Amino acid sequence: MTDPGKAVFLSYASQDAVAAGSICKALRAAGIEVWFDQSELRGGDAWDQSIRRQIKTCTLFLPIISRNTHDRDEGYFRLEWKLAVDRCHLMAADKAFLLPVVIDDTRDDDERVPERFREVQWTQLPGGVTPAAFVERVRLLLSGELSQEPKGPASEAVRLSVAPTAGLPLRVSWRSKAALIAMIAVAVVALGYLVANRHVLSKRGAEVGAVPGSAAQSAPSIAFNPPPHSIAVLPFVNMSGDQAQEYFSDGITEELLDTLSRIEQLQVAARTSSFSFKGQTVDTSTIARKLNVGALLEGSVRRAGNTVRITVQLIDPVSGFRVWSQTFDRDLSNILQVQTEVATAVAQQLKVKLAGTESAKLEVGGTTNPDAYDAYLRGEQLYNSDLRGQEGWRTALAYFDKAIALDPNYASAYTGRARAFGHAAIASAAPEERATLRKQAIAAAERAVALAPSSGEAHSVLASIRSFILLDFSGAAPEHDRAMALAPGSAQVQRRFGGFASLIGNHDTGITALRRAVALDPQNFLVHTHLGMGLLEAGRYDEALAAFRAAATLIPASHEVEGLTVETLLDAGESERARSLCASSATPLDDEDRLSCLARAYYALDRRPDAQGELSKLRALGGDRLAYVYAKIYACWGDSASALRWLSRAEQLLDSNLQSLRVEPCFRAIRDEPQYKAIEAHLNFPRKV
Repeated sequence: MTDPGKAVFLSYASQDAVAAGSICKALRAAGIEVWFDQSELRGGDAWDQSIRRQIKTCTLFLPIISRNTHDRDEGYFRLEWKLAVDRCHLMAADKAFLLPVVIDDTRDDDERVPERFREVQWTQLPGGVTPAAFVERVRLLLSGELSQEPKGPASEAVRLSVAPTAGLPLRVSWRSKAALIAMIAVAVVALGYLVANRHVLSKRGAEVGAVPGSAAQSAPSIAFNPPPHSIAVLPFVNMSGDQAQEYFSDGITEELLDTLSRIEQLQVAARTSSFSFKGQTVDTSTIARKLNVGALLEGSVRRAGNTVRITVQLIDPVSGFRVWSQTFDRDLSNILQVQTEVATAVAQQLKVKLAGTESAKLEVGGTTNPDAYDAYLRGEQLYNSDLRGQEGWRTALAYFDKAIALDPNYASAYTGRARAFGHAAIASAAPEERATLRKQAIAAAERAVALAPSSGEAHSVLASIRSFILLDFSGAAPEHDRAMALAPGSAQVQRRFGGFASLIGNHDTGITALRRAVALDPQNFLVHTHLGMGLLEAGRYDEALAAFRAAATLIPASHEVEGLTVETLLDAGESERARSLCASSATPLDDEDRLSCLARAYYALDRRPDAQGELSKLRALGGDRLAYVYAKIYACWGDSASALRWLSRAEQLLDSNLQSLRVEPCFRAIRDEPQYKAIEAHLNFPRKV
């Protein structure tokens, strides 16, 4: 281009200079000329005259819109916007000239943005992150292959094309949560089709001589192939101006994520993976690839007194474009009643979209008391935080109990109470206290199931308490089966069921469920660890080590992963390799795992005195608390009498490690012993299938 003006004029408030610079850099990298005042204005230039000349001659005017532009009463960018609008009056209505870009959650009906800007499509580039699809759109607009894009009617809100444009807002005053879920489901179905076919389109483009991009731009298009109808719900932004309200925005996100996961046609990334990006500056394409999803749902929550505003938007992560958005204004005092009423009406209209009884499941386990709901969200935030130490669970429990006091029929609060007591029972070292905590955990879980028999999470928690805490495996089996039938889209349900199936010897079934949990929650250290344990219990040692390595990439130097790794090596017969790792102070291991490992490794290497010395240290450290561990070591040594004696002690203590009894390789030599068979019978294992 030979015109002294540049092709694209970038207009922004000074506070948005970093985001503007990112957009400028991406456009220039593609050979697009950009007028960007920080780099173009030189000493001696008449600033005002230069800007007026560039706006008069540029091909595209790209205003950057943000909270900063809204808050600024004055600024030179406002003159630039006026000059651009004035030039529009001389142009044909369909001529492409204005290309508004919003870099945060500013709404496209912001009254402080010129009306002419609000008449055309906006593009969302959070923080100025600029995907290749936007650059290509600019190139097409400059070439004249695309015309100005006016805002369409609400009926076009979920329309998608191969090169989607910015979102079309739906100006409906509010919807219930169930209505919101149903509408998102429809949009994601369409988006899933788009992403599923983008892989083919990108390859075809390369074959017919499309302009090659950088490796960073082209490689992901080939590798990225998420399942159809897959979505992640990213943590909603707390817009209340009060950090103490963070629990509320996080809670709204989790409730929405959980509800979406109940729709069988959707694959929803689990909470741990979605929340792993909270507080980070990561572009949508990277998040989608890490979670392997075809759509992202973002949002914000603003709470002021008794009023709450929830804004949500569905994003195509490859292009970064918003394909659907809506704002919900609600009165907190009757929000849940409104949700229930509207959910029923919308679900009836979308019967074809929601299979079977899905619409009824959207609100299962909830409450009609907003104060109870608030207390529950506070308890969930605390339970999911780092406060779950020996006493931290009590803080979360207090909020769950408050929610129950406000609404005695609040099933989800009872589920939270059961989880809190279950955690406390595992953490407690006092036998009498553990017994009391177990009773409270099972009572809360059974109450949750009684109140909400259609809640997969309630059945799953009850199953875990029966198996892991009460060691009632046959009693747990039907609860796990029921949970899987009700909530197959829950990573938690899949993980708990998979672990249980593996422990009772149904290895293929268990591993399948655990791999499903990893697919739903790929950024969760725990699900990779549990998959590794399932593979270890099946004797698939190389695959188990690979799963533990995947877990270690999420939490490096994990004592738990290292402990499981050396146990895998010992079971696989690699005694010297295990000994070398356990003897090294550089290997991050708990003292109990290190001593146990060395006791087994030294014995296998025919260093019996050393093995006895390590076991003596371990017994001095653990007392009766490690009865099951001693039984395993003695069994590996071939000392059946000592192994059975310590197994009996572990049974007396209801040691949770007894859940591994049936799949522990060291016990193979004693499984025909009458005392072993009696212990196995007492544990009420179901039959293998």
